[in-house]
Amino acid sequence: MNQIVLLPVILPLLGAGLCLLFGRSARAQRIISVLILALVVTVSAVLLVRADRLGPQTVNVGGWPADIGISLVADRLSALMLLVSTIVTLCVLLYSFGQGIVEFGRDAPLSVFHPTFLVLSAGVSNAFLSADLFNLFVGFEILLVSSYVLITLGGTGARVRSGTIYIVVSLISSVVFLIAIACVYAATGTVNLAALSGRIADLPPEIANLLQLLLLTTFCIKAAVFPLSAWLPDSYPTAPAPVTAVFAGLLTKVGIYAIIRTQTLLFPDNDLRTLLLWAAVFTMVVGILGAVAQSDIKRILSFTLVSHIGYMLFGVAVGSAGSLSGAIFYIAHHITVQTTLFLVAGLIEYRSSTTSLDRLGGLARAAPVLSIMFFVPAMNLAGIPPFSGFLGKLALVQAGVADDRWLSYVGVAAAIVTSLLTLYAIAKVWNRAFWRPAEPDDGSGDDLGHDSHGGSLHGRAGVSTKTERTSTWKVADTQPRLPLGMVVPTLMLVGCSVALTVVAGPLLAFTARAAEELQGRSAYVVAVLGGGG
Repeated sequence: MNQIVLLPVILPLLGAGLCLLFGRSARAQRIISVLILALVVTVSAVLLVRADRLGPQTVNVGGWPADIGISLVADRLSALMLLVSTIVTLCVLLYSFGQGIVEFGRDAPLSVFHPTFLVLSAGVSNAFLSADLFNLFVGFEILLVSSYVLITLGGTGARVRSGTIYIVVSLISSVVFLIAIACVYAATGTVNLAALSGRIADLPPEIANLLQLLLLTTFCIKAAVFPLSAWLPDSYPTAPAPVTAVFAGLLTKVGIYAIIRTQTLLFPDNDLRTLLLWAAVFTMVVGILGAVAQSDIKRILSFTLVSHIGYMLFGVAVGSAGSLSGAIFYIAHHITVQTTLFLVAGLIEYRSSTTSLDRLGGLARAAPVLSIMFFVPAMNLAGIPPFSGFLGKLALVQAGVADDRWLSYVGVAAAIVTSLLTLYAIAKVWNRAFWRPAEPDDGSGDDLGHDSHGGSLHGRAGVSTKTERTSTWKVADTQPRLPLGMVVPTLMLVGCSVALTVVAGPLLAFTARAAEELQGRSAYVVAVLGGGG
């Protein structure tokens, strides 16, 4: 039965191969992609239940022993991350259908969006389930390759430039990760996480601290932790809306997951706790100050993404069961809410041809459903009661106060200030894009810096024409109706964000059990070294 742990990785790769086989058929690729991701969601739900009731679910790939083979483990933390990420991925995929894929046609011998998207899903799953550092590196590299293809789809100058920044930063972090893996293996003779949990404790403190710092540097780059976060706001906004949404929701969270896993399992006596606390404080404050200074919705959301990574890092840095529980809850909340907001930004761009606050207005009256779709997750992100964002921040603040250290109090203050400034940034978007009256379009075209050669990978209302690929959007001139294929998946994610509030009690109880399991470590170690399929 433990072979089910393989499916979240194997199924998307199988689906990617089938999509390549049917590369000229849009219908076949869509059916395959939806069926595969729906199956992965089902498998993830089963793994979540089994991990909670029976303990970590482990499989040794190919039957090789854990110390020389590849092990995949689904404990409470990884199973929850897997379920939330696959639900979000499925909704984003459905959204991309509604927006209309423009890759298909006589000029496109092969569509790569669907197979690449499924490979991305496989990379995320592999990273969450990996039980050794090298396989985690492989998961990150799968993410790197597929995300570079997705972020540059369309081949426009802005996307290639942003993709180049992203790929250079990712390659640097990969080199650092390889160096870290080599150092870990040289010092301990293994890269298996369960085996490392015992061997690192026997190392001299200075060597253990060096290994910890190397791993943290790698994961902080991938998670966009300050001061290693400058690449993100310039990389994400130019990508197509579905790509930006899935990147914002998932990729940085894989880095945070890796920090949680290695810090709790390998370095429980955290000598770098003070450094992590300062990084969390600066990530929250600098990120949200960047958001306040922006006048484009996508860039505002990109900076709030960076800022709220600080909340999760704060929970890891405090290191108590309560703070870890709050961090895990906040990750699930933030994946859902941040993805939803980027999809809404895509809808705003679809309807108005821009996301610049200087050119938007009157959306509350012109598009009331769109207004609701923005308002609910925006208030959730800002932490307004009784939404899950408030509950997650409250759990983290309570854990920081209970820690009773002056630096933890600084972190609590930073979290409160960040939440208030997030509300200010969101209120600015609401006031200028939705509430104030619309101003006449001067016909001057898109804003500077906006991609003027097809603002998205996708055509309007599912229509793909040669003219549309080479001309600037003028959606605002005709005020088109938003396609149901885009609206329905967005509403589904809005519903999921509200559902997190409804089930907050049971979910917080689950994350508390996950935090206790992380701190206990024994269940994970026994599952890997003493079990497996």
